[in-house]
Amino acid sequence: MCNTCGCNITPGNRPFINAEKPQKGLTTISVLQNLLSHNDKQADHNRAHFDAEKVLVINLMSAPGSGKTALLETTIKTLKAALNIAVIEGDLETENDALRIQAQGVPAYQITTGTACHLDAHLIHNVLHHISLKGLDLLFIENVGNLVCPASFDLGHHRNVVLLSVTEGDDKPSKYPVMFKAADLVLITKADLLPYLDDFAIENAIENIHNLANKAPIITFSSKNTTGIDDWTAWLMTEIIQHQKRLLQHETLKPKIQTEGINLHTHPANKLKPVQQPK
Repeated sequence: MCNTCGCNITPGNRPFINAEKPQKGLTTISVLQNLLSHNDKQADHNRAHFDAEKVLVINLMSAPGSGKTALLETTIKTLKAALNIAVIEGDLETENDALRIQAQGVPAYQITTGTACHLDAHLIHNVLHHISLKGLDLLFIENVGNLVCPASFDLGHHRNVVLLSVTEGDDKPSKYPVMFKAADLVLITKADLLPYLDDFAIENAIENIHNLANKAPIITFSSKNTTGIDDWTAWLMTEIIQHQKRLLQHETLKPKIQTEGINLHTHPANKLKPVQQPK
């Protein structure tokens, strides 16, 4: 997968590729492992920044079109009087989603990744020069729409929330286990469409998630009619309180990173594509 989509290289880690000097014994797999090592170090650095400002950071992941941005719009409308929220948006191209979030009256910064189908810690760190963490309670990172690669990279965040749209099919967790194993919470979105879909059963989706040995809470949600909004915002508020308690004990929380996903990015078959230097 990574060989065909080019996701091994992002605008964030490109300098590390360019800095690699040909040497005896240097292999593709060692370069890829070095990239992941650089990413993990940068993620820890990012998390230190977030923790210093007492900001809870949540990584939103899903397939394209599952309703991540609509979820954020509804969440902001509900909570912006109580919490200071900011958003980092990730897409291959365009600033459409960031503009939608900014229209809700909160800071939002757009990352465009080009060909990379996920964000990485270096890209997030670059944003910290453009968005202030001062006074924030909650920072959402809306990752690039992809059901595999985003679950393999620590961004410096604390929690993973995975969206499953009812339009995708209740067997998606079984087909894409890496993403759903990494979830700290699963939101089954676009629930307002359930009366019109006879091939999606909530109980089947829940069973498929639990079959992955993931007992994460599951909330049925709709941005259209706000089904599930109370459960979702209650979960967020609880996570913020628990994070504050951890920080008082000089502790932090790292997200679940799936080894299956990491292996996809360090397998010898996933050869690096040539890096095109900017003109």
